[in-house]
Amino acid sequence: MRIQLLSSRLANQIAAGEVVERPASVVKELMENAVDAGATRIDLSLEAGGTKLIRLRDNGSGIDEADLALALSRHATSKIASQSDLEGIRSLGFRGEALASIASVSKLTLTSNATDEKAGFKVQVVGEAMRSEVAPAPHARGTTVEVKDLFFNTPARRKFLRTEKTELSRIDEIIRKMTLSHPNITLMVTHNGKPYRQVQAVSGQVDQQQRIKTVFGQSFVDQALYFEEKLGEVTFKGWISLPTFSRSQADQQYFFVNGRSIRDKVCSHAVRQGYQDVLYHGRHPVYAIFLDLDPTQVDVNVHPTKHEVRFRDSRSIHDLIYRTIHRVLASVRPEGNAVPASTDAAASMNWPEGAEQEQGYTQRNIAFPRSSGMGSGYFKLSSSSNGNPGNWTHSTASIDFGSVEAEDIPPLGYALGQLHGVYILAQNAQGLVAVDMHAAHERITYERLKNAMDHDELKVQPLLVPVSLALSAQEVDLVMALGPELTQLGLQLEVASEESIVIRGVPAMLGRGNPEGLVRDVLSDFLEYGSSQRMTEQRDELLSTMACHGSVRANRKLSIPEMNALLRDMEETERSGQCNHGRPTWFQLTLAELDGLFMRGQ
Repeated sequence: MRIQLLSSRLANQIAAGEVVERPASVVKELMENAVDAGATRIDLSLEAGGTKLIRLRDNGSGIDEADLALALSRHATSKIASQSDLEGIRSLGFRGEALASIASVSKLTLTSNATDEKAGFKVQVVGEAMRSEVAPAPHARGTTVEVKDLFFNTPARRKFLRTEKTELSRIDEIIRKMTLSHPNITLMVTHNGKPYRQVQAVSGQVDQQQRIKTVFGQSFVDQALYFEEKLGEVTFKGWISLPTFSRSQADQQYFFVNGRSIRDKVCSHAVRQGYQDVLYHGRHPVYAIFLDLDPTQVDVNVHPTKHEVRFRDSRSIHDLIYRTIHRVLASVRPEGNAVPASTDAAASMNWPEGAEQEQGYTQRNIAFPRSSGMGSGYFKLSSSSNGNPGNWTHSTASIDFGSVEAEDIPPLGYALGQLHGVYILAQNAQGLVAVDMHAAHERITYERLKNAMDHDELKVQPLLVPVSLALSAQEVDLVMALGPELTQLGLQLEVASEESIVIRGVPAMLGRGNPEGLVRDVLSDFLEYGSSQRMTEQRDELLSTMACHGSVRANRKLSIPEMNALLRDMEETERSGQCNHGRPTWFQLTLAELDGLFMRGQ
């Protein structure tokens, strides 16, 4: 076959294969155009999951009559005009391909008005040449795009569409993203003539939280942390879930850069790193995160769908995301950093006779004794003669909380006793607190070991027999460029040739590991993400094991002062809500919840 020029319609259909995958792709492109036009209200009508009809109307600036003839042409746009515009894109759309691609695989009509008069105009394409025909049509200021019978002329693509319910759910995901990224826009959605979604415009953090509730539900709002960080011209903010609020799939993770929903490996990796120490294995956090920066610092012209971006300085972006989320999660403690009660308040408690009123619970660096006698100051759960483990025996002594004001009671309260030698039961101002004593002590020990390592100079262990390692030329260049930083990580590397290095030293704590694999992983991370946490990860893994083996075990009998010491340490320890493996360390039962269990007041 000889070389020939493709027809305009066929060329647009090929381009549509990249831009228009399904009805949700059409909705995304049309919504982005409405946002770029300055719309404050978007009305979306759907039929059969968008396969039969997608009609989107906005109250934006509209399109001039003279520009309508070009509106459905490829590479025609009002959003960029020169190469300098391409290097700092501020709009969501810019390629000038979406409308032409959609028109080539559907029956599309565009009606618009850029004036305050009622006289608008509509445009359609006809023939293989996709010639635009413009005609008068009444319309208020704004634009309406009607897309009928998607893929009617490309049956192969139509066969790949899913059920109406599935296609609608994909569109709903686009609506959720728009709900989060543009809270100043009112969204009204109908499906098959019935109301489907109605989201009112909001402003301010408090009102935006209502949109967060609309997308994620009240349970997320109750267990979410809001943060906002500014670094020069970069603003980083959003809502992230507590580690205890996680999912088995990463299906509720939204990251926006300058209002654009993206999927970026640098950003997602940084978020995972921030959750590394507190999330249970195989679980995924829930979040809505917004990163706003100078458009010249991010390249959005990477993929036709505009889901992917490239940062000019990906390393600093990764560091900002990781450190911010790590810090926010580290600050989570019982009652949000509440200060433990003073020793005077604790001393005024009426402790049971036989329980020493020493101030041991206020001391740091508590070391639990290897054996501890069973005091009379707490309930004792023991097995009865018939093997029933639920048989309670206790002393007549009790703790009088009436002598302490509610505001003086620490967040985790004061210990009442142990349950099955595993849990500490405590009373605070809200009700009952149950603490997994091993998990809690494990986290406390782990954080102290990390702090001790962070404040101690990193010790390097020279290898008795240096290891020669073959690498790619790119990796060797990276070793030369990152020499000082790799040395700070405890790696002593020497370039031997253009494609090999010699490992002469590694961090002392990791000396018994696999130095070749460690170096390869670190260099791989630097190449892909611009930074590496491999050293910290492996170090923390060792410290976590040490903390686990060095923590108080189940069935260890603790005295009341020892239990209170653990509670006070939890209140002052970062990430004390989860153990090293991501499991919760404590939970609260309020008096209202307890009353409900026993049907009191009903």
